[in-house]
Amino acid sequence: MKHKKLLTNLLFAAVVLAIAAVLLLVRSAHSSGSKLRAELIYGDNNTTMNLPLDKNDTYDVDTGYYTVHIEVKDGAARFVDSPCPDHICESFGWLSNEDQTATCLPARAVLTIVPAD
Repeated sequence: MKHKKLLTNLLFAAVVLAIAAVLLLVRSAHSSGSKLRAELIYGDNNTTMNLPLDKNDTYDVDTGYYTVHIEVKDGAARFVDSPCPDHICESFGWLSNEDQTATCLPARAVLTIVPAD
C-alpha cells in the first residue's frame, strides 16, 4: 500500500514538473524572439516614456513629485538613486524580462519591461 501511494505521488510530481518545463520552454521561445523596451508611466496624467533597452543611457524624469533616475544598461533597466523617502523602488534591481515591473509610489512612477513596437 505504501509503495502504491509513493508511486502515485512520484508520478504526480513528474507530471507537474513536465508541464512546468513545457510552459517555461514556450514562454522562453516566445519572449526570446521579440525585442523589449522599458516603459515608464509617471505623474498624475500617466505620462508614458519609452526607453530603448539596446542603448545604455540614464534618464532623469520629473514626475511632478520627485525626479526619478532610471538607468538602462546591457538590455536591462532600473531605478537608481531615488530621492523618495523609502528607496523601495531601488530594491527591485535590474528588470530585463517581459512584464517585470518596479514601482516608486511616492514619485507615482511605474517602470515595466514590455515588447517593443
